[in-house]
Amino acid sequence: MADHYPYRIVTRREDLTLIWRPGEDDALDEFVVDGLGRLLAFRDLETLREYCDRNDRELVQEDEAALDLAAVRRWVERPDPGAVSAGLLLDAWNFFEDLSRSLQAAPSLPSQGPIHDSAYEKIFGGEALEPAAGEGAWTGEETAAVREFLRAGLVLWGRAVRGVAPA
Repeated sequence: MADHYPYRIVTRREDLTLIWRPGEDDALDEFVVDGLGRLLAFRDLETLREYCDRNDRELVQEDEAALDLAAVRRWVERPDPGAVSAGLLLDAWNFFEDLSRSLQAAPSLPSQGPIHDSAYEKIFGGEALEPAAGEGAWTGEETAAVREFLRAGLVLWGRAVRGVAPA
C-alpha cells in the first residue's frame, strides 16, 4: 500500500486539504481523485483521516505541506519580486503539474518550451526573483512565461474545486 500525504491549499475563501501520493519507481506524483476523476478535497484533517481509514489508504502525517495560492495569485497579478519567495512559486508550479496529471479530464496546462525550462532551472536555483542575481534572475520573457503558466494553473485549480462540495 502506497503512502498518502495531506496537502493543504490556502486560498482567499477557505483552506482545503488534498491527498497527495508520491510516484513510486517511474510513476509520477499525483493527487487522489474519486471514481469519476474529480479531485477529493477535505475541509478538515479529521474528515480526511476518516476517508483514508474507510478506503484503506495509509495517511502519513509528518509536516503537513501547505501551498498559499492566494499569495501566488497576487504575484501573478502583480509580479513584485519581494512579494513571494522563489520556493513558493516552485511549489505552485509543481503542484499545478501534479494537479493537471491527476485530473485527466481537465484542460491541460500550456505547453512548455525552452523558456519554461530555463525559468524552471532558475527558480529551482532559488535566485529567479533576485534582480541582483545576474544571469540567475528571470528575464522579462521568462517572467511572462511563468505568469502565464501559473495563471493557467490557477484556472485549473478553480475548475477542479468549483461546484464540488469537499468530501
